[in-house]
Amino acid sequence: MEERREINRIEFRKKSVIVVCETEEKIYVDVKDVSPLGMGIIMPAGSPDLVGKDIIIVVKTLIMYATVTRMVEQEDGTYEVGIQAKEFSDEVLQYLFEHIG
Repeated sequence: MEERREINRIEFRKKSVIVVCETEEKIYVDVKDVSPLGMGIIMPAGSPDLVGKDIIIVVKTLIMYATVTRMVEQEDGTYEVGIQAKEFSDEVLQYLFEHIG
């Protein structure tokens, strides 16, 4: 498989929360690795299909606006998920200011 990432990710195992921009649904996940351009995430079994959806993910001291690029079901029913970072839009920044803190 050809490597698609421009910057290698580093291991960064942390609990996290995803907010689906379209529905404001919150999903608690585990982050595996991170780079300035994206993350690798493990989502619980039964999670909705988010491929192509915009999300906000909050991980410890990081907040990333991103698009879900892939979801691969694992043997245990969880999903390995890849996301690609996006630039913050004025709408997303406004949402963050209104809903955080």
